[in-house]
Amino acid sequence: MKTYQLISVRFRIALAIAIVFTCLNIHLYAKEPYRIIAYNVENFFDAQHDSLKNDYDFTPYGKYRWTENRFYTKSEQIARVICQAGQWNTALLVGLCEVENKTCLNRLQHALKNYPYSFLHSESPDERGIDVALLYDSLRFNVLEWYPIPVELEEDYTRDLLYAKGLLPEGDTLHVIMCHLPSMRGGKHQSEWKRQKAKQLIRNTTDSILLSQPDALIVVMGDMNSKPKNDIKGLVNRMTSQHRIGTHKWQGDWSCLDQFYLSPAMDKRAETRIYFADYLLEEDGKHMGRRPMSTFRGYQYNPNGYSDHLPILLDF
Repeated sequence: MKTYQLISVRFRIALAIAIVFTCLNIHLYAKEPYRIIAYNVENFFDAQHDSLKNDYDFTPYGKYRWTENRFYTKSEQIARVICQAGQWNTALLVGLCEVENKTCLNRLQHALKNYPYSFLHSESPDERGIDVALLYDSLRFNVLEWYPIPVELEEDYTRDLLYAKGLLPEGDTLHVIMCHLPSMRGGKHQSEWKRQKAKQLIRNTTDSILLSQPDALIVVMGDMNSKPKNDIKGLVNRMTSQHRIGTHKWQGDWSCLDQFYLSPAMDKRAETRIYFADYLLEEDGKHMGRRPMSTFRGYQYNPNGYSDHLPILLDF
């Protein structure tokens, strides 16, 4: 066989092998699901007083004796949950509730320094100073647009919603609304109008998206401060089947306060579940069973605690 013919044969073999491996990599990549985490991290405060917020309790001389060391420990604990819940891959998005400010997020980012996370956050008018935030994998989620959605209440203040739109590697656009709806303080029924007002803002945003893009991928997530209901038109609440279990336990009763609402196109592609990890739970000494291992029980500090909520996961 002539030299040039031998080279030609070897080249074609090498090219065929390269094509096979390329196709195999594309196939594996396409099959790898994205993971989204939503997590109420329970009072993620720094230890400094903000003169514009009522955060005295979480200072060294406040009720919780909140120090820099406790703040650093809390950061490491949240980072551990994000890493463990992400399993083998970095979670694409992590929505957080009860974050005080950018100082907390910078510290969390430091605790996650081996991961390519950036974050979205804006200061809201919540009196205690707790906001929502969104961590995103900057290598796989290209943020196109984001902004806070204020929830204006009569003679009251609450945290903003956070809207973000980003591009996934294969070209799909993903819309996300991160929420921490008004609490049941003052009574469940007396405060329901506040949550409904927030949900109307969510409806306005998602209706606008679905009107122009019926097959849009939309995820609304966070602490809804109520039982799961299908009460946002055009979206499916994926946690309604979790009525027997939950993410939060109060006076012996579990409730699924943390929820995912999905657009029809996302609902077809997604799987959701509560992240019941043993290290996040402890024995419930007062009531039967187990409960989330929170940072505080009353004013008693637990250095091994994480949050009074469990995270929820979405794979698509």
